[in-house]
Amino acid sequence: MFIDQATIRVKAGDGGSGCVAFRREKFVPKGGPSGGDGGHGGSIFIVASRRLNTLYHLQFQREWKAGRGQHGMGSNCSGHAGHDVTIELPVGSVVRDKVSGEVIADLTEEGQRVQVAKGGRGGLGNQHFATATRQTPRFAQPGEEGTENQLFIELKLIADVGIFGLPNAGKSTLISVISAAKPKIADYPFTTLVPNLGVVKADDDETFVVADIPGLIEGAHEGHGLGDQFLRHVERCSVLVHLVDLSTGETPDKDAETIARELALYSETLAAKQRIIVGSKIDSAIEGNSQKLRAYASREGYEYHEISAVVGEGVKDLIRMLARIVRRHHEQEAALLVTAEG
Repeated sequence: MFIDQATIRVKAGDGGSGCVAFRREKFVPKGGPSGGDGGHGGSIFIVASRRLNTLYHLQFQREWKAGRGQHGMGSNCSGHAGHDVTIELPVGSVVRDKVSGEVIADLTEEGQRVQVAKGGRGGLGNQHFATATRQTPRFAQPGEEGTENQLFIELKLIADVGIFGLPNAGKSTLISVISAAKPKIADYPFTTLVPNLGVVKADDDETFVVADIPGLIEGAHEGHGLGDQFLRHVERCSVLVHLVDLSTGETPDKDAETIARELALYSETLAAKQRIIVGSKIDSAIEGNSQKLRAYASREGYEYHEISAVVGEGVKDLIRMLARIVRRHHEQEAALLVTAEG
């Protein structure tokens, strides 16, 4: 089951209290204070892992608690620290504070590790409070409480190219042809119920990741159809491919405008991303549809391409185009990173 949102509660361990104790040894009439320190409470960490691709495991455990620190003991013995807890999340997860909405972590790399709840500090034993004028302190510090947070976790798939469009536009067929992905393909709307990822290899063995999302319809931002709940999965993409079916209806330009409007209503950032308009099913296109869609792309300033995923027409050229765009985007990101570090 594909789960891409979850809310969990995390509670770090409390610190152990310091101990009040005094040495009681033969021939040592004034042994002095010997209370040990309490152990620190365990902390909670999240770590990015490519072993996972959904948040399904969080449906069964909504509360995560780290171990509390052991109290201090006599003879200057400190208590054991509480055990830490590590929660694995898929690469691409964004972790926010449920109340404030503040982003705590954006996990974009394998092994990335972030503390989301800090264990309480252990209290000091009475051995630390002895002075020349207070040689028998009968008090110690209590342990501090561990922090507690409610986290909202949202998964955004890491892909270079995002494919979107109306239901039955040919998104699943395209991703199955250009990659090893095996999405469900059928001739009814909303065949695709969850996003699909595939790795595409270009001519020079350069690879990039492509994602297709369930079809959008007019009113998706209001929850119609499957709504816009999966658009978050193309927010990280370098380029968007807007697939438009040329084989049905006589207004492909109006269909394209409808989906573009839904994209803008969902996110201005997403709407501003580089976009390619791709007319699909060119092998069975209705006469005049190709010209209408091409005119729309030219009017809006988008690159235009036509394909037939079934017979392979135009597919290789599309792959080459996407590979060039992704490569250029990665080079720009690398240059910005070098500039920022310099």
